[in-house]
Amino acid sequence: MRIPVLAGALVLGLGAGSGGQRHGAPAPGLLPAGAGFAGAATSCRHPGQASEGERRSGTQCRSQQALPHGAPVHAGATTASGRLVTTTLWAQSLGVRKKLVLWLPPSYDRELTRRYPVALYLHGIWGSEGDWTTQGHIERTLDSLVTAGMPEFIVAMPDGDDGWYTTWNTLGDYFGCRREFKPRPGDSTADSYCVPWLHYDDYIARDIVQFVDSAYRTQPRRDRRAIAGLSMGGYGAVSLALQYPEVFSVAVSHSGVLSPMYAGVSPFTAPPRYAGTIERLAQSFGERMWPLIGPAFGPDTTAWWYRDPARRAAALWKERRASMPALMLDIGTEDGLIDQNRAFRWELQRLGIPHSYAEWSGKHDWPYWGLHVTESLRFIADRIAK
Repeated sequence: MRIPVLAGALVLGLGAGSGGQRHGAPAPGLLPAGAGFAGAATSCRHPGQASEGERRSGTQCRSQQALPHGAPVHAGATTASGRLVTTTLWAQSLGVRKKLVLWLPPSYDRELTRRYPVALYLHGIWGSEGDWTTQGHIERTLDSLVTAGMPEFIVAMPDGDDGWYTTWNTLGDYFGCRREFKPRPGDSTADSYCVPWLHYDDYIARDIVQFVDSAYRTQPRRDRRAIAGLSMGGYGAVSLALQYPEVFSVAVSHSGVLSPMYAGVSPFTAPPRYAGTIERLAQSFGERMWPLIGPAFGPDTTAWWYRDPARRAAALWKERRASMPALMLDIGTEDGLIDQNRAFRWELQRLGIPHSYAEWSGKHDWPYWGLHVTESLRFIADRIAK
C-alpha cells in the first residue's frame, strides 16, 4: 500500500535484511514490503505521448517489456559468463577496510590488453555489497545482455553501510557502534560495519574509484564511468554524480530518495512543497527511518538543502552545464517514494535538464529492482561503453 507523505513514515530500501545498528543509533523496525509486480510499464509516458515540456526536457522511457533478471535473451544462445570477484580495500575516507564485489565481463580474462568502462552499483539501507548479486542477481542479467550484444563494462558494488553516501553532518559513535553491534546480513562483525570517519561521499567517489582503476584494467575517464543505485543508493548515485561531475558522466536511480525534503500532498501535485523545519522532516520520515537519516543529513534544514539533489542539479546546470551527467530515474507505481520522484522530475523539467524518467508497475522491493536493472544497464552501456 502506498503511504502518503503526510500520513506517516516512508518505506525505504530494504537491503539484505533488517537489523543491525548504525554508529550506536537504535535500529528501527522494518515496514513489510509488499510482494508481486507486473513487468510492463503502466504510467510511463512515451515520446509520442509526451507533452511539449517533457520533450523539451528530454524525458523519455522505453517501450519494450523489461527483461526478467537472469532470463536468457534469445532461445538457443550460449550465454557468455562473466566472473564475480570479492575483494577488500583500505578506505581512507572511512578509516577501515571495506569489501567490494565486482563483475568482470566475459572477455576480461581472455583479452588481457583490453580496458573497460566501469559502472558502480550502490545498495539501499540495511544492505551490503552483496545485495545486487544475492538478491538482484545482476550477474545473470549482465551475462544475458552481453550474450545479446550489449557492450561490456565492469560493474563494481561497494559496501556503503547505512551511510547515505554523504559526509555526515554529525559525529558518529564509533565505539558505541562496536560495543552494541549485532550480526546482520552482509555484516557478521563490527569490523565490516562500524567506521570512525563518516565520509561516505569521498569513499565512493575517491577511494572506490581509485582502487578499481588501479587494480583492474579500466578506462579511467569520466566519460567511461557511471554510477547507479536503489533507494538510499539511488539518492547516492544521483547526488554523487552531481557532486563529482568530473568523476561520473551517468547516474541512474531505481526507487531513489530523490527529494528528501518533500513535504507536499500525496499524490504529488505541482509545484512541490518542502519541509521548512527539522521537526517537519522528522515527521515525514517517521520513527523508523529518522534515526538513520537524521544524523547523516544534519540537525537543520540548511544542511539538508546542501544535500538536496535538485539543489545540486540547479547549481551544476547553472555553473557547468556541459558537466551535467546523463540521468535516468525510475520508480514503482506502488512505491511510497513515488511523490519524491515526481517532485524531483518536476524540478528537472522546470530547469530544462534532460533526463529519462519512467514509472513502472511495482513496489519498493527486489522483484522490482531485479526486473528493471535491465533498463539501467542498457542505459549505461549506451553512454559509456560504445
